[in-house]
Amino acid sequence: MASIEEIRDGRLQKLQLLADKGIEAYPASATASLTNAEAVEKFETLKDNEPVTLVGRILSLRAQGKIIFITFDDGTARFQALLKSGEPLPEEDFELFQNAFDIGDFVEIRGVLFLTKREERTVLAESVRMLAKSLRPLPEKWHGLADTEERFRKRYLDLISNPEVKERFILRSKLITEIRRILDDAGYLEVETPALQPIYGGASAEPFVTHHNALDTDLYLRISDELYLKRLLAGGFPKVYEIARDFRNEGIDHTHNPEFTMLEFYEAYSDAPRQMQFVETMMKTLVKKLFNKDTVEWEGEVIDFESDFEVVRYFELLERYAGITNPATATEKDLREKALELGIELSPADSYYKVMDNIYKKACRPKLIQPTFIIDYPQDYLPLAKKKAGEEGIVEAFQLVIGGTELVKAFSELNDPIDQRSRFEAQEKFKEEGEKDAQILDEDFIEAMEHGIPPAGGVGIGIDRLAMLFTNTHNIKEVILFPTLRPKN
Repeated sequence: MASIEEIRDGRLQKLQLLADKGIEAYPASATASLTNAEAVEKFETLKDNEPVTLVGRILSLRAQGKIIFITFDDGTARFQALLKSGEPLPEEDFELFQNAFDIGDFVEIRGVLFLTKREERTVLAESVRMLAKSLRPLPEKWHGLADTEERFRKRYLDLISNPEVKERFILRSKLITEIRRILDDAGYLEVETPALQPIYGGASAEPFVTHHNALDTDLYLRISDELYLKRLLAGGFPKVYEIARDFRNEGIDHTHNPEFTMLEFYEAYSDAPRQMQFVETMMKTLVKKLFNKDTVEWEGEVIDFESDFEVVRYFELLERYAGITNPATATEKDLREKALELGIELSPADSYYKVMDNIYKKACRPKLIQPTFIIDYPQDYLPLAKKKAGEEGIVEAFQLVIGGTELVKAFSELNDPIDQRSRFEAQEKFKEEGEKDAQILDEDFIEAMEHGIPPAGGVGIGIDRLAMLFTNTHNIKEVILFPTLRPKN
């Protein structure tokens, strides 16, 4: 078998052949009278009629003497073409195709549509024009694109080789479109907030830092949109949302990528319980709209979206699955011993609540397969959430876990500037003690709160993780077109 270098050298010779004949191998434009999908859809009307012009990339080529069958794809559908030497394709054009065209080339084909004896929809080529000469073979020529990491590095080849991957990203796009429709119909306004921020905030995460030369100041890639969206509530917008790229300088695993897509939406004069109802309705609507049913398959399990979602308290989960008696009064020593028992790696700088959260993530969250709302979190766990009336040390918040994965985090938004400053100061103490992802004090945001922010309910939804659930995939890289990877060299 020829090497990649030998194949490329051969194609360069074909490129020169085209040039010698005065043929542009990379013309500026193409002229298609209809898409391949339209050719399939309108075939009965168009067959044996006027010639049509189709375009696409050659995916297969079968030569049989004086005839050649090719399959080509324009991104909407695959279609077949028949090239017959001399009838109606001129012999010299047929020979040029034989000598200069390969699988992987982009072509423009003009001819009449007809049905073969095998009842295959086909265009009988009257002319074939090169649109872009490929110099490297498609993956099939070198035994497919089997290496998983190579699939992620060369996603363009992955999409060609694996139609199910392309379908996965089409579904992701439809998911985002449906989310927008739901929020727009509910009266939310889509907005844009800064990706470069002078102070990062809105989540417990370590940021990426960069430097702006003209301003001679450090800036941070946002870890969340929250604090800017809440500023818009202060500015008088009652309902806002943003679907945005966020960035967190953290580890990479099957549910984490440093660059990811978040949906955040905020409703003035609302709260966590009402947003919980809205989220449940949204999830059920998405499943029905995308799949025309009330269930989703996930790792061999059938996820039921028709029944009411379960609601359980955070401490109750720790009792049920981690075996911690009365978690609300557990000491840090108790929690660290339990974490050690569960094989959880901890840092001496990890706060009490970070240790507790690591226990929850290891012992509890994987058990939550069916849609489950977790409520009533410890106050220090969510420093931007409002305290729950009548329950000391508890905030009014919820998370939605499905398939053992956290998809949604939401709460009644804290709008008391005095309380917010106190919470930020507590977070800064955690940071001073070595907890890198503790939140920091944002004086500008506090000032906005002092001008007044209405009571509100806010929700954050991880789009990538939701796409993983809906496509039954188990690595976040499978639903991000170009995930973050370690450099090869």
